[in-house]
Amino acid sequence: MSPTQSAHDDDMPAEIDFSKGVRGKFFHPGAKFNLPVYLDDQVQAQLTALANAKGVDFSVLVNDLLKKDLELIEMAR
Repeated sequence: MSPTQSAHDDDMPAEIDFSKGVRGKFFHPGAKFNLPVYLDDQVQAQLTALANAKGVDFSVLVNDLLKKDLELIEMAR
């Protein structure tokens, strides 16, 4: 191993043959992609406790809160 290579480089071939690859194999028109949203630990803990207290799913609670905030933003315009 040369000084510029790392131990992880050993697993990768020098060249990769894509000649048998299929374009669009995993493409699905109209597929929906949900973006990951990362909350601060304190915010997530408070929202989790609130969702549990209300007996609703965490994502339902968060979506309801965001919808209300969006309505307030629209009303303020």
